[in-house]
Amino acid sequence: MDKPVSKYEQKAALRRALIEQRLNLPDRLQRADLLQRVMRIWLFDRPDTVIGAYWPIKGEFDPLPALHRWKEDGELIEQPKRRLIGLPVVNKLHKTMVFHAWYPGCEMEEDAYGIPKPKDTEVIVPTLLFVPCVGYSTGGYRLGYGGGFYDRTLASLQPKPFAVGLGYTGSYVDDFEPEPHDVPLDAILNDNGVVWPV
Repeated sequence: MDKPVSKYEQKAALRRALIEQRLNLPDRLQRADLLQRVMRIWLFDRPDTVIGAYWPIKGEFDPLPALHRWKEDGELIEQPKRRLIGLPVVNKLHKTMVFHAWYPGCEMEEDAYGIPKPKDTEVIVPTLLFVPCVGYSTGGYRLGYGGGFYDRTLASLQPKPFAVGLGYTGSYVDDFEPEPHDVPLDAILNDNGVVWPV
């Protein structure tokens, strides 16, 4: 008799399938271009001057070109405010993240998981945080890689940043059941526009 599949195993299988699907998207470049546009339009009226993001891995959407443009635009307006972009630096012991300033060309090094991070730049506290989604669902819930880093970081950052998930249309999961520790995002954007809140 087969052993029933646990919730953890179901989530792991869903995660693997979504990553595989994302890596094999035939039109990923076109979708990425559309999501860059959605991001730039969505950011247009935001008052934030410090934004946290991520270094893309495993076929994730790359938010950095849109953010670099946002930073440059901020330096061109009449009363320019210094705009900062931060990338996460993981604390492997506490399984949380802090954000260090990033700019094109800044010196990078690998973190404990082999992901590039800014080297020796200032620590910043984002008021807006872009979060990668392996999958996402209604209610603002996201499926990540299973480490809980973003959930713990969002729970600990003060003040809590406005958190926005980024993913492709095919990453939507219809029957995703959040767990008690899952922290819902404030918004989710994909290559078609704003997914949440609708």
